[in-house]
Amino acid sequence: MGKPTGFKEFDRKKVPWRLPVVRLNDYNEVYTDPEEAQLRQQGARCMDCGIPFCQSVTGCPIDNLIPEWNDMVYQGRWRDAIDRLHKTNNFPEFTGRVCPAPCEGACVLGITNPPVTIKNIENAIVDRAFSEGWIKPATPAARTGKKVAIIGGGPAGLAAADQLNLVGHTVTVYERSDRVGGLLMYGIPNMKLDKNVVERRLQLMRDGGVTFVTGADVGRNVDAKKLYEENDAVLLSTGATKPRDLPIPGRQLKGVHFAMEFLAAQTKSYLDSSMKDGKYISATGKKVVVIGGGDTGTDCIATSLRHGCTQLVNFELMDRPPEDRADDNPWPQWPRIFRVDYGHEEATEKFGRDPREYCILSKEFIDDGNGNVKGIKAVRVQWTKDASGRMQMSEVPGSESIIEADLVLLAMGFLGPEQYVAEMLGIQTDNRSNYNAVHGEFTTNVKGVFAAGDCRRGQSLVVWAINEGRGAARAIDIYLQGTSVLPAPGVTMGSAASVAVPG
Repeated sequence: MGKPTGFKEFDRKKVPWRLPVVRLNDYNEVYTDPEEAQLRQQGARCMDCGIPFCQSVTGCPIDNLIPEWNDMVYQGRWRDAIDRLHKTNNFPEFTGRVCPAPCEGACVLGITNPPVTIKNIENAIVDRAFSEGWIKPATPAARTGKKVAIIGGGPAGLAAADQLNLVGHTVTVYERSDRVGGLLMYGIPNMKLDKNVVERRLQLMRDGGVTFVTGADVGRNVDAKKLYEENDAVLLSTGATKPRDLPIPGRQLKGVHFAMEFLAAQTKSYLDSSMKDGKYISATGKKVVVIGGGDTGTDCIATSLRHGCTQLVNFELMDRPPEDRADDNPWPQWPRIFRVDYGHEEATEKFGRDPREYCILSKEFIDDGNGNVKGIKAVRVQWTKDASGRMQMSEVPGSESIIEADLVLLAMGFLGPEQYVAEMLGIQTDNRSNYNAVHGEFTTNVKGVFAAGDCRRGQSLVVWAINEGRGAARAIDIYLQGTSVLPAPGVTMGSAASVAVPG
């Protein structure tokens, strides 16, 4: 694959982001337009490795045929590359932007050298395909007469809808928000995933025959039981939307918000009025503390900076990751190493330092006397291994301090799905409150009701949501038809965006 000696001749070179000093002034995507020569050179770095771990279970949950489209880019075969990419991925423009790229962590070249820039290449393939007009909607030649209701319009529900529509089922997606996309629309800021990119794919699906119903909160303003009775199958893809709270003294104070409250309101206001309506939680002129790392924490940092916050600190409970893999984190596992994301880079540009503070535990939110938060009492912690090798946390004596804060954003992850839909349909849940269904089968305890995505597996990546949506679509198709031409895991087939399959 690629040029046989390319990995020895060329160094890794990522497509750069726009300069922080420039991008801090807008909400446009942080990415720059890649140069074709650079992408072809990076494709040439892909080794002809005997086992491509990048597309294994360790690397890519949807089994992307990465070495093949790397080679096609190296050869300049862009049209072939998008066809190959769509065989396993319904939405490469989403994963190419927001996936953390476990494929790169599992790249064989990464054992001794920086890995191939797989994510950059994937994104460039699909963006070029859209610009060239190669990606078209496809309507199946015939309909099966079977109706499927999908509850939740995030990446899992969308992937399932795309696949089920491909084989001729009539699919309706019910989304409780005013726009379809789930976390793609309201959980990820425009800087990382432009909402026109999401709408572009949704329109292709509409043109192909998928129906979207917004403002449909199934279990509240839409009767879940009636939906079940009127359809041949139902898929629950509601996501894991119950945020992890921080129940310490002062939690009730004004100015303490969940990250998704902050991010969703910001994006809606931006889309509705370019933020002129004022219907968002403003960080303008405020001292902001973001509690929790990860992508959501970074997105809160980047958004607060664009609002014009005057101070920014990011609390992380764990220790600072090492620069290189630790001995207990060997290849091809996901490398748990120190990284600088776009928000960290921007904070450094504005305030002269990385905003992250490690090994810090929040103890109490401080009241300003009028019911507003004015700071956080915190303490330093240290981590040590006990006799069994498990990490144990202890507070550092005398390390207590108060950090000023007018706005606190809780970005500590999610505990599982909200339960009202499951309760109405009688769906059983597991010991983590997720809808109980086995991966690969996706069937719940109620006949004809399936579950996929974060509501089934717990909080995870967009690429895993696509995996689950595609798998659930196959399971539903078999339930309805007795057999399916949709791919099982590890088997490829064109998506509805590029191939029409007769019903």
